[in-house]
Amino acid sequence: MKLAIASGKGGTGKSMVAANLAFTLSQTEPVTLVDCDVEEPNLHLFFPAAATTTEVTVPVPVVDDFSCKYCGKCEDFCQFGALTVLESRVLFFPELCHSCGGCTLVCPKGAIHEEPKRIGTVSISTPLPQLKLISGMLDTGIPHAVPIIRTAKKLAVGYPLVICDTAPGTSCPVVETLDGCDACILVTESTPFGLHDLRLAVDVAARLGVPIGIVINRSDGKDQATLAFCTDHDLEVMMTIPFEREIAAIQSRGDLLCRVRPEWQKAFAALFIKCSALSGGD
Repeated sequence: MKLAIASGKGGTGKSMVAANLAFTLSQTEPVTLVDCDVEEPNLHLFFPAAATTTEVTVPVPVVDDFSCKYCGKCEDFCQFGALTVLESRVLFFPELCHSCGGCTLVCPKGAIHEEPKRIGTVSISTPLPQLKLISGMLDTGIPHAVPIIRTAKKLAVGYPLVICDTAPGTSCPVVETLDGCDACILVTESTPFGLHDLRLAVDVAARLGVPIGIVINRSDGKDQATLAFCTDHDLEVMMTIPFEREIAAIQSRGDLLCRVRPEWQKAFAALFIKCSALSGGD
């Protein structure tokens, strides 16, 4: 089973839910936790351990000025504006390049070849006997997170239970993470902003055909608007986590609710059972 933990906005407690769910399940079965929030991964803070790190690269074009005739076909092909052909020079803007390789194919003189460029890393650790953590990290200044996420997801292929912590929002990194998942937990908060962004996240997951369940975090007991939205869209609220100072303190010091207060493990185990049913499992 591949389960995504997502949210329409940042700060709702998405990583908190992912970390506690992975910790709880790893007490009884192997779990692979994938941190797909590669711009600001933080699951390693909850599960510190020695890690093996590998670089992630993407191919980028390199122009041979001696062979290039400056015909402009590469510029015409590139829909992202990564290449600009001048009278005697080709300008390349790497932050716009999507590494599609099309420019190398359309060049009539074979003047363009590709070379690897580092964009980030992926680390693998085993912080608990039955928990494997895969964390992607995008290098500073690199605009494209999707290749890092794809690499992290590939490293999790073949494992029976995979939990993917997505980036916040509804952009390309979230779509890439949700793709291929059996179910998605959307973590929200009972605020106007939380409900607005929950609507967007529900729409994205629905368009991808991923079954959705809802977790309300930091509930102050005034969840009527969120509950009404879930009822209108036939979405189950699978768990409600109260707005408590102790829970916030546990989280802020990098600890886990289910480790400090083991009684919460029952609630997170029940959450997973509901997710399994949501995905069509037993």
